[in-house]
Amino acid sequence: MYKSSNPVLSKLCSNKHTVVLEGQPMTVSGTIGKVFALLLIASVSGAAVVYEAMMGYADKVLIIWGISLLVGLVTGILTAFLPKLAKFLSPVYAFAQGAMLAGASLIAENRFPGIALQAVAATFFAFFVVLLLYRTGAIRVTEKFRATIMSALTTILIVYLVEFIGGFFNFHIPFLNGSGPISILVSCIIVLIASLSLIMDFDFIEQGAKNLLPKDYEWYASFGLLVTLVWLYIEMLELIAKLRND
Repeated sequence: MYKSSNPVLSKLCSNKHTVVLEGQPMTVSGTIGKVFALLLIASVSGAAVVYEAMMGYADKVLIIWGISLLVGLVTGILTAFLPKLAKFLSPVYAFAQGAMLAGASLIAENRFPGIALQAVAATFFAFFVVLLLYRTGAIRVTEKFRATIMSALTTILIVYLVEFIGGFFNFHIPFLNGSGPISILVSCIIVLIASLSLIMDFDFIEQGAKNLLPKDYEWYASFGLLVTLVWLYIEMLELIAKLRND
């Protein structure tokens, strides 16, 4: 049994994978290579959206943003529930998320110039800090740690669902909106949970390699890590926007 956590539905459940090894096993280095491949794909699609915006096609950017959001959601859910499709769907997910994040960043840039670069820097700073804590053993993935993160993720998901559904009825959760002290504190807590979720992904990669999961699971593991990074970047963008809001 292998467990991980991410802000997608399957990461809030216990994933049981009964696998029979055929061919080469999953490796940490192979997974890292695929993570970089997905990040490159996301960068290409993101750069394409930024180029469209620079050419003055703001209407196209909004359309692309909407389509990429939908494609990312569908492929993300499918990949989460069907790990064997990860090698086919994770590149599509990465491409869609790159375009979606670029669109979101451009919207934020219009109000807060320079915020995208700040959010990127903050995201990778958090990534490397958490990676260091994991590699040095400062934070270990125990059952208690896992249960705490899973509970926090479930709570965040429920709150966001209530906020989303409430939006159709002109209802919004006060502490998620605005730039007051409580709202900023909540954003800081969510950023912390997203950052700690990376440790679950690191552990999944390491344990998967140690237990000789099939090679295709490198795509599934890299997909999971990308999901967390995307979520962390969005939360960083939201937090910085609140901090910079006059």
